Amino acid sequence: MVDTLTSPSPSMWRFHHRRWIPTLFSSYKTLFTLLWIVGFTSVFIWQHNVVEGFLIFRRPLVSRSFPQLRPFSFNLTDFGAVGDGITLNTKAFEDAVSAISKLGKRGGGQLNVPAGKWLTAPFNLTSHMTLFLAEDAVILAIDDEKYWPLMPPLPSYGYGREHGGPRYGSFIHGQHLKDIVITGHNGTINGQGQKWWKKFRQKRLNHTRGPLVQIMWSSDILISNITLRDSPFWTLHPYDCKNVTIRNMTILAPIFQAPNTDGIDPDSCEDMIIEDSYISVGDDAIAIKSGWDQYGIAYGKPSKNILIRNLVVRSMVSAGISIGSEMSGGVSNVTIENILIWKSRRAVRIKTAAGRGAYVRDIKYRNITFDNVRVGIIIKTDYNEHPDKGYNPKAFPVIRDISYRSIYGEGVRVPVRIQGSADIPVRNVSFKDMSVGIAYKKKHIFQCAYLQGRVIGSIFPAPCKNLHLYDEQGRLVRKSNSENASDIDYDI
Repeated sequence: MVDTLTSPSPSMWRFHHRRWIPTLFSSYKTLFTLLWIVGFTSVFIWQHNVVEGFLIFRRPLVSRSFPQLRPFSFNLTDFGAVGDGITLNTKAFEDAVSAISKLGKRGGGQLNVPAGKWLTAPFNLTSHMTLFLAEDAVILAIDDEKYWPLMPPLPSYGYGREHGGPRYGSFIHGQHLKDIVITGHNGTINGQGQKWWKKFRQKRLNHTRGPLVQIMWSSDILISNITLRDSPFWTLHPYDCKNVTIRNMTILAPIFQAPNTDGIDPDSCEDMIIEDSYISVGDDAIAIKSGWDQYGIAYGKPSKNILIRNLVVRSMVSAGISIGSEMSGGVSNVTIENILIWKSRRAVRIKTAAGRGAYVRDIKYRNITFDNVRVGIIIKTDYNEHPDKGYNPKAFPVIRDISYRSIYGEGVRVPVRIQGSADIPVRNVSFKDMSVGIAYKKKHIFQCAYLQGRVIGSIFPAPCKNLHLYDEQGRLVRKSNSENASDIDYDI
């Protein structure tokens, strides 16, 4: 029997509250109920405040609660796996996933990977699955390509990216899934990419290398608290996915001689958060994409509503955070904030070219710190790499509505290089609160071409003459008459 309370009327409360309060608290069950209600209300208010944080997007993200514990749990060893780093455990992984696939209507299942080195060929995930890596658990990818399946090119690329025809699938793969969790106590997924990188450099591969983790046409994805390292190709590649959260990650590859090992590549993805992670790899730490030239235009799926925050990243051969160059489905409504980019060739970059079409717009950078980078802010419009000769050279992308706020740093060779063109001008770019210490005492370190926008207040270094100047109150101080001027100097 559960005690219930009848709310007193206002008159009862006025005349009998002294007698009612002792009676109420004399029942420990009733007191417990009240405390439970107060606690639940506090949690509700806290969750409400968290959800309000998503309103940073023009169209709010659908908030996703943390995943529930699965009703069923399996250990990899239940399926005969041996964690000695030598035994091939592909069948154990496949059997475990098959068992979980039968439990979708009952809440799904969790596969626990205990400490050890678990060698396996590539395997697929299933819906309503949690892959949990214990501390000191390492899932090792076999590095013999004969074990890696071939797949058709991505439809928005029309080309394997490195070779025509089919491409190698990813090490951990999923398609048309819902409710996927990959997490753990900082266990590791190791792609053992060294042989792949060597064969690529020696031109001994006939197909495009496979990513480490690729999830396609899926929704409600959480990847957290694990280490991804030494991918053969792109490390984490969500493709045409919705409602994706990536947090508390460590993503590693050698900073040299590990070609195309991008950290995270959101590709035609919508409603996505990447946060609280460390990435140091052999290419872009993060590269937002949405298809390549005529194939991406035809596929027509943009990347949008993406929040990237609270990261430390490094890229010695490419950029910390890139948009493009494959962006032919469009990229919009992206916020990049609270980022430290250190010892990198480039910091934040937008790259595109004639033939890409589509747009990059509504991009916000704020509280970005550069520590010893060659070029801080880059927009490049002649990144002329194409899948084939079938692209339309007059498909000019639109680049506009980009803001840079609270940009700081030291040891930067060129703080800003924005290179629009007569066919691809860069429009409505704004700078406010910028102070970047330069490592190269030369003119034209704030470089512009075919750029229209504004500077609000004073910034350092002095901006190029293409930009209008406004004071802190938003009043026009000087109007530019040189928006199409160019002072790009690649010798710096």
